[in-house]
Parts: sequence; structure tokens; C-alpha cells
Amino acid sequence: MAADPLTTTSAAQTDLQPNPVSERDQRFMRLAQAAADEARAAGEVPVGAVLVRGEEVIASGFNHPIGAHDPSAHAEMAALRAGAHALGNYRLPGCELYVTLEPCLMCAGAIMHARIARVVFGAHDPKTGACGSVVDAFANEQLNHHTSVSGGVLAHECGEALRAFFADRRRASREARRAARAQVDEAQPGTGVAGPDEPAA
Repeated sequence: MAADPLTTTSAAQTDLQPNPVSERDQRFMRLAQAAADEARAAGEVPVGAVLVRGEEVIASGFNHPIGAHDPSAHAEMAALRAGAHALGNYRLPGCELYVTLEPCLMCAGAIMHARIARVVFGAHDPKTGACGSVVDAFANEQLNHHTSVSGGVLAHECGEALRAFFADRRRASREARRAARAQVDEAQPGTGVAGPDEPAA
């Protein structure tokens, strides 16, 4: 099971406080949240992304590494791939990427290679976030492309979706263990055979 990225806090979370959040940023982040809902429906960690140029949505993507058997199938990567195909160019200058969770280092690298102008993310990720929570890939002045970053847009809503997903996963896991124990208990009475956690008579 994937680790819950929101179970710890980080001092870096305070480093990227958004300026007054614009209606535009909220609107596009809500589209990213809708993409995250697709991931949840597929049983994947609910992270979604949309690629925008001006007021036009070029592409969207959602997290699906399990279903795709692809460790690179993060929401950002899916949106970047779809956007590059839509525009017929592996460079995406002038585009912005909205994503519900702070990008990881892999996605940060792809974002820079694609020449994305701006990244806007929702919840901070204190375990793998590469926009300041763990590392800040975008702050390296030696790199030849600089992407601006805005964090914390609809952070509470984006974070709650992730927390609810992992809470459901933990609940389902507990229920499965209880059901397995109940089956063992039902099979043992009168058999005279010790169960796996029971000493032989």
C-alpha cells in the first residue's frame, strides 16, 4: 500500500504560503480535483493535474501507477504527456500545471524539461515534496529553466481527499484482517487442530 504523504508535518510547509488565491487558480485547481476523483474511482491514490495555457485547458491526468504498472504514471506526468501530444511539442512554454499534491522530484524534473512556466499545487507533501517540503528542485539557480511555484491552493480540500482515501484503505485492511481471523476461528472448533496462533494441546 502506498504511504500516506500527509501523516507528518514539515516546517517547509510554511515556506510556500499562497498570495491571495485568485478565482482563476481555484477554478483550475477544482478541475485538478476532478481528475483526482478519477484516480480514486480507479483505486489509485487520488492526485490529479491539469495543464493550462491562458484560459484553455490543454490536458489533464490522474495518478495511476498501479493500474498502468508504471512507476512514472503520476498525475503530472500523465498531464504533461497528454499536453505534449495535443500541442505536438515536447516543450510546453507558457503553460501552467495545476496539481492537487506537491510534485515529487521525478515530476519536478519533467516539469522543468517541459519548460512549464508555473506550477500551482494544493496540499504540501512532507514526505516526497520537491517544491520545498523535502527538497526545492525549483530553487536551484544553476538550472537553465526556472519555473515559478505557488503552493497551498485549496490545500485543505486537496489534503482531506488524500486523508480520507488512506483512512478508507486502513479501515478496509483492518476489516480484512478481522474477517480472516473469524474464518480461522470458525474452522477450528471441534477439529482438535491448533490454529496458527494457538499452542498445540
